[in-house]
Amino acid sequence: MSSTENANTQAALSELVAAKAAEFGIPGAAVGVRIDGREFYACHGVTSVAHPLPVDERTLFVLGSVTKAHTATAMMRLVAEGRVELEAPVRRYVPELVLADERVAAEITVMQLLNHTAGLDWNLVTDTGEGDDALEGFVAELAALPLIGEPGARASYSQAGFNVVGRIIENVTGLTYEQALTRLVLQPMGLSDSLFFAGDVVTRRFAVGHNPDEDGTPAVAGMWKGKRCDNPGGGLVSSVADQLRAARFHLGDGLGEGGERILPAELLARMQEPSVELRGSTLGDAFGIGWFLRDVDGVRTVGHGGSVDGQFSELLIAPGRDFAVVSLANHAYGYLFNQAVARWALEHCLGVVDRDPEPLPYDPARAPELAGRYDNDAMTLVIAADGEGLTLAVAIKPEIRAASDSEMPADYPAESMGLLPGDGDEYIVTSGGLKGQRGFFTRDAGGAVVGIDLAGRFFGRVPAAAM
Repeated sequence: MSSTENANTQAALSELVAAKAAEFGIPGAAVGVRIDGREFYACHGVTSVAHPLPVDERTLFVLGSVTKAHTATAMMRLVAEGRVELEAPVRRYVPELVLADERVAAEITVMQLLNHTAGLDWNLVTDTGEGDDALEGFVAELAALPLIGEPGARASYSQAGFNVVGRIIENVTGLTYEQALTRLVLQPMGLSDSLFFAGDVVTRRFAVGHNPDEDGTPAVAGMWKGKRCDNPGGGLVSSVADQLRAARFHLGDGLGEGGERILPAELLARMQEPSVELRGSTLGDAFGIGWFLRDVDGVRTVGHGGSVDGQFSELLIAPGRDFAVVSLANHAYGYLFNQAVARWALEHCLGVVDRDPEPLPYDPARAPELAGRYDNDAMTLVIAADGEGLTLAVAIKPEIRAASDSEMPADYPAESMGLLPGDGDEYIVTSGGLKGQRGFFTRDAGGAVVGIDLAGRFFGRVPAAAM
């Protein structure tokens, strides 16, 4: 790019970020784009509406599940050193593992945790404290976690699975998960603005989450980040500059900032190869190792998103094209903002157009077999027919809210959804805060609908008699 092209890209990115922040009511956002060795940043707004400071390239945001890509990278370092085998049973490294089914506990492998095929439900709603034994305590309670399928039979996104990955890292290294990730990944990548603990973050500029109040005005969220036992899958706090630096590593040949070999090139490439195919998912066409893989208009992309109460993150790269985009936003509509930013960057930088599929016309004859309540361990999803179409609502279970010591994220009210062409069991949400999210219905051997997937998570159908 010439200096004029660089200036034009910078101006267009800044304009885009300001416009989309205004459109979605985002108090603060930080965006970074890398293309052909050049990097551009656009930061907008404030860290908090209550105590505002300008957002800049080093402002810290809670990454949520983008953390999983870093945890997977740490695990691959242990694989490279011969300290972990991907196909080994988890119990080789976590002998204390007990699940609801003893056979499953003995069979699941490290790889099945990393690509979400272990058959574990989403997570345990438990707080094992902020001590160094948080992950040990979490694993001790796993016998209470529902199992949703046979190991290796299907993919279902599991935070609990990545918490166990964190415990493997602890047992193998003899360090806490946070210490190990810092030594294995953060320090050699030069990610000096990537932290876990409030005591470290509070001395720096950091964003807090926001949710819309009754009149739509952004209000500071009650929860800043999750529990320590969830750190391996969602606890990293970082800046857009650090995450673009991490993206540069994953676009490269496995070397850190100082030239240190972090991963052999073949293991770095393996993380970006399909390990299990996904069906009807917004998240991607397949899981790699710590990454979602998706073909967009003929270009392979590798990425991960994340969310914590009122904060959303997105990290997306295109291997072989020297392209990456990182988008961080501190509002409940941050998902929509990040999606718009990523799509703009793909089109502006690579000429790649990412569009949602068009749903089929509403078929009232199909509504009765789909409408109903679907549950997982923490949330309820309700499909209903309003006479003109199907709607989808997602809520945290009341007993989970009642048991929480802190404010939890807001529910998603009923919004429109439509079925997609094909076998008719895939769908897309067409309005509201989940707009663009895709999923599918699961049937049993007799053809009855027994579950639904949303955001990679399985929700089992609740029989009408139990409602």
